[in-house]
Amino acid sequence: METLSSDSRKRIALGKRFRSLPSFQCLGVNPNWEDYSQGEMRDMEEAGTIYYPSSLYEDFFLSLGKKVFPRNYYRFMGNKIRQTNLFQLLDIRHPRTRLYYGRNPLAQILADFRLPFIGKTSLGSSKGKGVFLIKEEAQLENYLRTHRPAYIQEYLPVDRDLRVVVLAGKAVHAYWRIQRPGEFRNNVFQGATISFADIPPEAVEFAEDVARRCRFDEVGLDICVFEGECYAIEANMVFGLEGFKQAGLDLPEVFADLERHGLL
Repeated sequence: METLSSDSRKRIALGKRFRSLPSFQCLGVNPNWEDYSQGEMRDMEEAGTIYYPSSLYEDFFLSLGKKVFPRNYYRFMGNKIRQTNLFQLLDIRHPRTRLYYGRNPLAQILADFRLPFIGKTSLGSSKGKGVFLIKEEAQLENYLRTHRPAYIQEYLPVDRDLRVVVLAGKAVHAYWRIQRPGEFRNNVFQGATISFADIPPEAVEFAEDVARRCRFDEVGLDICVFEGECYAIEANMVFGLEGFKQAGLDLPEVFADLERHGLL
């Protein structure tokens, strides 16, 4: 591959998210560094920012002093433990949550939380899977058999939450996810319906502030509005597109618009 001249050099991405944007050169994620051509290696070495560097190469580029986009993407993807610790560190309003690493934390959990509460699979779960409403001690015992550490969170009795997608610091889409009857989870995958009615602007502003403070450049934030306060529930780096589809929005075009406004 011929190296691009300095006056026509495209910005370098490994992941394919920006493949429709002509100003980006998307190289793909090769399993071995030596799989890249000399020209591709040189382009990456000379780039100030690497876009979508993948979990394989992100730390490598950061160790060389390069910027990456999106920031805090791979490190927090699917990791509720890191997300909760970050929310707590930054004093972001988040349902009361504690982690238990001991062999038999049942008594301590029941001392710390009143039933009902939420137990979650802390790593890798999505689409509402790995989320349990624990109403009685027997359910907690069952949860603890398969979850270590235990991730325990207070239960906020609401029938919906707000998904706010924030890209490059700007909220580009927001919609309610309303529980189906008999279900406590708000995930579309679990049967929740999508609504665009009466989106509270203060919740959207809260989501933008959370993304800014956490340095999340691409995130779908789950925001709960409870007793007049906004809570950050979870950060989703890989978010579903059904809400975009129902609103008639095209994500590549959203990114193109952000690029036209100089936000990428």
